Amino acid sequence: MSKAPVPHRRAGIPVTSTPRPKPQFTIEEWEAKAPLSDLALKSVAVVKSASEKTPLPLKISVNEDESSRPSTPNLRGKVGSVSRPSTPVPASTRQFASHALHPKQPVQTPQQFYDWFAQIDKSVAHSQEAHFRAHVAVVSEHLNTADTLIERIDEVDREVSGLLEGWRSVEEGGKNLKDACERLLEERDRLLELTDEIGARLEYFQELEHAMRMLNHPGESLVLQTDFLYMVERVDICIDYLKAHRYYREAEIYLLRFQQCMTRAMTLIRMFFVGSLRALTADVSRRLSEKDVSSTAQMHLLYTRFRSVTSQLSPLLSELERRAEAHPEDLSALLSECHSAYFAARKGLLVGRLMEEIRGLDPAHTELVELTNAGCTYLKHLCTDEFNLYREFFNSGEDQLYTYLENLCDYLYDDLRPRILHETRLTTLCEVCTVLQALMVLDVAELAEEPTDDGNLIVDFDQPKSKGLGQLHISHLLQMVLQDAQTRLFFKAQSVIQAEIRYYTPKPEDLAYPDKLIAMRKPVSQYEIKEKDSVSQLFQLPSLDKKETWFPTLEKTVWVLSQLHDFVKPAIFEDIAHEAVSFCRQSLVTSSNLVEQRSSTGVLDGQLFLVRHLLVLKEVANNLDYTPKDTEPRSDIGGMTDTLASVLNRTTALLPDALFASLGMPRGHDTFSDSRHDIDQDLKRACQEVISFCVRLPCEPLREWVDRVQAFNDARISFSPGSQAPLLTEQEWAKHAIAENLHQVFIEACERDLRSFVTKLRLYLEDDRTVSVLVTHIEEAIIDAYLKFRNVVWNMYAGAMKTVVFSQDGLRDYLKSVCN
Repeated sequence: MSKAPVPHRRAGIPVTSTPRPKPQFTIEEWEAKAPLSDLALKSVAVVKSASEKTPLPLKISVNEDESSRPSTPNLRGKVGSVSRPSTPVPASTRQFASHALHPKQPVQTPQQFYDWFAQIDKSVAHSQEAHFRAHVAVVSEHLNTADTLIERIDEVDREVSGLLEGWRSVEEGGKNLKDACERLLEERDRLLELTDEIGARLEYFQELEHAMRMLNHPGESLVLQTDFLYMVERVDICIDYLKAHRYYREAEIYLLRFQQCMTRAMTLIRMFFVGSLRALTADVSRRLSEKDVSSTAQMHLLYTRFRSVTSQLSPLLSELERRAEAHPEDLSALLSECHSAYFAARKGLLVGRLMEEIRGLDPAHTELVELTNAGCTYLKHLCTDEFNLYREFFNSGEDQLYTYLENLCDYLYDDLRPRILHETRLTTLCEVCTVLQALMVLDVAELAEEPTDDGNLIVDFDQPKSKGLGQLHISHLLQMVLQDAQTRLFFKAQSVIQAEIRYYTPKPEDLAYPDKLIAMRKPVSQYEIKEKDSVSQLFQLPSLDKKETWFPTLEKTVWVLSQLHDFVKPAIFEDIAHEAVSFCRQSLVTSSNLVEQRSSTGVLDGQLFLVRHLLVLKEVANNLDYTPKDTEPRSDIGGMTDTLASVLNRTTALLPDALFASLGMPRGHDTFSDSRHDIDQDLKRACQEVISFCVRLPCEPLREWVDRVQAFNDARISFSPGSQAPLLTEQEWAKHAIAENLHQVFIEACERDLRSFVTKLRLYLEDDRTVSVLVTHIEEAIIDAYLKFRNVVWNMYAGAMKTVVFSQDGLRDYLKSVCN
């Protein structure tokens, strides 16, 4: 080991200077050149602490007795002493010992001392490096142990690597075995699935043998066996399957054989049904032919007996219907034969009883309405019973069923149609339509999928019928008779319009106005009804009361339209209503001229006659159901007043569009636009004539005098400036007395004539609001004429007329008092 000095020497040993030079480092230099980290400092402190507690070497012993000679330095104190060396022992107490480092003889020369000191120094250095050597030995031991552990770890690693290789080999072999097993299982499953699929496909082909064996079983009771319908179902499934898989080998041959089996099975059902039906029909016919068979017994034989076999036949017929729908080209003929056999059997049983019932109605002498009601009601019950019985057997063949029911109805229609086509009474035809539509609307009301329009009894026969058998549509059976009645009703209504409206010749009593109005002022019982009381709701309006005072053409128009409204289609009713309203308006205009000729007041009675009837006609035209959206009749009598006020308005409301807008009617051209426009124009002219006539008598003298004054003033302007023009007040006709007399004549005319005119207005028009519209316009016209007179005389006669003539407000109050 190197003998280089250690930077940190153990204290307590005296060191003398030697002549040998040695490099010296201070602690500060050492720290500066090799600084230690915190961890190194901690390690040095731990080593230092451990070295301080190290025991003395065994080869070093200290003499307990002090000799007079100085002892060698004690490198390690006693056990338990501090790490620092003790101070030198005094010479008086030192003594020689037998220690190996003690000189064997006293030191006498410096060389001996240097040798001894070198030995001591070597011993001290060896003593100081002992713990390092011990540490190196420990570390060497640890390294050997670590090397041993590494060798063992390498052995374990090699063993583990060998185990891992062996495990991987086993894993790979197990995986290969598993994959092989899975492939075998998949192959087995595929073969099993293939076997099942082949077996499933073969079942369809193997079913043919079972079906052929069952169909070859003799006897008609085969169809009643439990397995028969199951076999039919299986054959049907096989047919569908083979049609979808025609590419199978021999599929076409098997398909043809299965179809033959199906046809044979359905033929057996048809034969069994026809045979059972014939036997039942023969038994019922035999019992009906017996004497004294009551109606209850007949109903039992005709319906209860047939229903008793439905539990046996209905499942078979259902199968036949279902197969015929799926295979119509092969089996529809068999189903048609069943229908034909059923209808023939039922018709053979019912015709005799039906003819007997029709003979009991006495078609040749019974009233048409009574015959229609009784006959159609009986047919409805009969057809309903037949329909319900048929539905217990079948669920198809609706067209054949309605053909059969129509044949039954024809026995009554052969007697009913001639009576309808030769009927001349309009009310009777309407009652026939009412009876037929009542039966039809009850039928429609029961069908949830066919809602009816409120207030409209017209049934649309063009709607397509739904498939299957739901409920009986009695409307299809009554359609032909209703169309005959509606056609006859339409032509009869046209003849009535032509004869009694367009070409009507008024009688003297028809033109007796206002005498007829005065005579009808007496109270009339509500039960005095001259015509049929079945008036459409469209014409049940307050303004249509007292029809007895109407001119016959207007009354006939409203009556005809009220009869037709509920019994013909809207398009036909619209055309005939337009025609009737136009002819009625023309007859009213013509008749007003005749009333003028007969009346003492002339124009006033004729024009009030026209106003009265045109207002009613206009309200009728406004409430006609000519558009689908306008179905509610107007029940407010104010509609007549609004119409008159709009017609008489002196603003742009006189224009047709503005007039229609004021009446709440849509603009544009419709079927009734021309008729309404003509009515408005005639009504406007008549009202203007009434107003002019009522204003003429009170205001004509004033107007003539004002015109004369205006002419005189115009003449004075034409005089030359140098000539003397005459004065107005100097004229005989323009004197103050004449002007006052004109004012007095105006008052007398208002008291006499205007009051009588207003009374006559109330007599003709009756409604106070309608009268007030005309009276207001009359008052305004009188005020306009009088104000012209007042403006002329206001500044004449030195203002003397200002206290005589009316002011505008005073005149208006005066006229209201006269008119009211």
